[in-house]
Amino acid sequence: MRLPIDMFKNLRTPFYCYDLPLLRNTLKVINDEIDGFPFIVHYALKANANPVILNEIVKAGMGADLVSGNEVLAALDAGFSASKMAYAGVGKTDWEIEAGIDNDIFCFNVESVPEMEVINEIAARKGKMAGIAIRVNPNIDAHTHRYITTGTTDNKFGVDIPVLDEVVEKAMSLSNIHLRGLHFHIGSQITTLEPFRMLCEKANELIDHYEKLGIHFEMIDVGGGLGVDYENPLENPIAPFKEFFNVFKQCLKLRDGQKVHFELGRSIVAQCGALISRVVYVKENSIKKFVILDAGMTDLIRPALYSAHHKIVNLSSQECGVETYDVVGPICESSDVFSCDEKLPITRRGDFVAILTAGAYGESMASRYNMRYLPHCHFID
Repeated sequence: MRLPIDMFKNLRTPFYCYDLPLLRNTLKVINDEIDGFPFIVHYALKANANPVILNEIVKAGMGADLVSGNEVLAALDAGFSASKMAYAGVGKTDWEIEAGIDNDIFCFNVESVPEMEVINEIAARKGKMAGIAIRVNPNIDAHTHRYITTGTTDNKFGVDIPVLDEVVEKAMSLSNIHLRGLHFHIGSQITTLEPFRMLCEKANELIDHYEKLGIHFEMIDVGGGLGVDYENPLENPIAPFKEFFNVFKQCLKLRDGQKVHFELGRSIVAQCGALISRVVYVKENSIKKFVILDAGMTDLIRPALYSAHHKIVNLSSQECGVETYDVVGPICESSDVFSCDEKLPITRRGDFVAILTAGAYGESMASRYNMRYLPHCHFID
């Protein structure tokens, strides 16, 4: 992404910088890859719900993947079509379900029988039919961080396969439920294709199984999870969408009229965003040197929450030498660390630093802990 240091000098730090041409290019690559196939991509608002970002994604014609009632409302405000909205989550409250039903969203991704019964009850009260997909827990380990693995039997998400027949039967018996299909999501930041191939195999087995029972699903939702390159973002600014979609083109055995839905978030927006910060102090003790930034875990929590590593770039250093630093924030928590043993050009107070690949789960997870301001945003166009 482009990082025009001269434009940053008069801006208050920390702030998020978004490269809109890179985002548009990413969206074009996706649309080119799915052209001519029965594929529908829903953007996961939880990754980044900045209205400017959403506007670009709406213009690209994508649907919305939602996990809260307020995301439903934000997606509607941004101009997403309700007919392309999928709403997931294990704990949808009554008002959130009502928001979806009132606006005739395409599909609730249902995670349990009690949830299905509540959706049916609310839909009946309103005289409407609610489209649903049953979220299946396929027990596939995506080999990612345990906090973002969602498809194994010890996760809270989805319906286990041994009881799936009962849940499908229940869905088909409810008067105000329209069962559209099956939904899967096995995790996030998946950087190998094998878990997606395994997912196709499991989906094929279930499609075959239900076809023998005379049940035809109009859609199969395979979720998202495609990872991005956090270590070399400038060399790989666009995720490997061609390889990702090819797995489903080659391995998923669709029936006539069946459509595949995807829920991509991180892979769409991660690389177009960076967190820009200024060095407050450089501190040295007997064993370490610390670069202390004015950005902290309140602005970008991923390193503290997941031990995630983002590439860090000193944008303004004129020094030739390289030093090893721990790059930390100002928050009163020992976990407020962006990176340990990071090699940077010799860094001094006042230098501008960019923390890259911060367009996903950065701004959207920011908080006001320690009564700090939320980071503001700057857009490059």
